[in-house]
Amino acid sequence: MNFSVLGSGSKGNCTYVESGGTSLLIDAGFSGKEILKRLSQVNRSPEDLNAILVTHEHGDHISGVGVLSRRYNLPVFANNGTHQASEKRIKELHSRQEFTTGVKFHVENLVIHPFSVSHDTKDPVGFVITDGHYSLGYCTDTGRITKLIKHHICQCRALILEANHDPQMLMDGPYPLPLKQRVRSNQGHLGNGDAARFLAGLVDSSLQYVVLAHLSETNNVPELARNRVHKELGKLTAQYTILLAGQSEPTPLISLASR
Repeated sequence: MNFSVLGSGSKGNCTYVESGGTSLLIDAGFSGKEILKRLSQVNRSPEDLNAILVTHEHGDHISGVGVLSRRYNLPVFANNGTHQASEKRIKELHSRQEFTTGVKFHVENLVIHPFSVSHDTKDPVGFVITDGHYSLGYCTDTGRITKLIKHHICQCRALILEANHDPQMLMDGPYPLPLKQRVRSNQGHLGNGDAARFLAGLVDSSLQYVVLAHLSETNNVPELARNRVHKELGKLTAQYTILLAGQSEPTPLISLASR
């Protein structure tokens, strides 16, 4: 299984995943043209895609969904709440596929398990994607880590995890107070400390890679996110590699069979 976070942040989110001849996108929050450019940067083609999975209806996750679906005949998988909330923006799809949160489904040879997260949208989800050998967890846009999230993530070989903001930067920053409160709420976004404490509890898991994602360009900097994680891990023996996803360019294509 290989994956690349093509970009992550408030201006757009999109992740590429492939295994055994099946490839898909988790969200498509950039323009179609931008997503094509980023796929080419990791030497991949949109013609090889089998599907798009959608976590929730916010614009930074769905902006390119409709055009990619229509242009490349791609089915779009989302739950009913997300489909209904996003249909005015996405418009016509090549194929509208509906899953039930908590119930596994297949895209070719990949098995996808959507699980609930805590965000201020209709029915937001994270995903665990497995090919039978390796599992990738995707968990962004959640205001808190629940027991359910921990249950699904603990068996993953790789994890894409939100580290959205530094709390002090957020409170000292330019956002109006209601927006600050929304970001910090249980239906907002994970701060660096939230992500770090969660990862500290996974040091004995099977993780190989952790990608910190959805970093705010206004209320965070990569060094703060990375340092907060390392501080929380302390003397714990973490066996996984920590990477950071940016807004402007893809991560390298990461292979779970490389270690």
